[in-house]
Amino acid sequence: MAISHASSGQVVDVVSDGSQLSSPKTYALFKAAELEVIRLVLPVGKSFLPHSVPGEITIQCMEGKIEFAADGRTQILQAGQLLYLSGGITHSLVALEDASVLVTIVLHK
Repeated sequence: MAISHASSGQVVDVVSDGSQLSSPKTYALFKAAELEVIRLVLPVGKSFLPHSVPGEITIQCMEGKIEFAADGRTQILQAGQLLYLSGGITHSLVALEDASVLVTIVLHK
C-alpha cells in the first residue's frame, strides 16, 4: 500500500524515536508541481551511487551521520546539519550510522 502524501497544513513527524531507524522506510512526504520532500531512512552502510537531479536540493541530516560527496569533495553531515547543492551536480552518500535524512528537491518543469 502506498503511503499518502501530506496535505496542505498537515503536521508530519520527520524525526523518529530512534526505533524506526533499524527498519528503513523511505518515502516522499509530499510532491507538488515544483517541490518534493523525501524522508530517507538509511541503515549504516546504505549508499546511494553517484547521481544528479536537475533542480536544487537540500540534504538535512535529522538523525545519525552520513558521508556526502559532490564536486570532488566529501563531507560528513551529522544530526542537525543541512547542505545545499545546486541542480545538476553529481553527488552520492553513504550512512556512517543509522540515519534519517530530509531531502528537498526543486522540480523544474
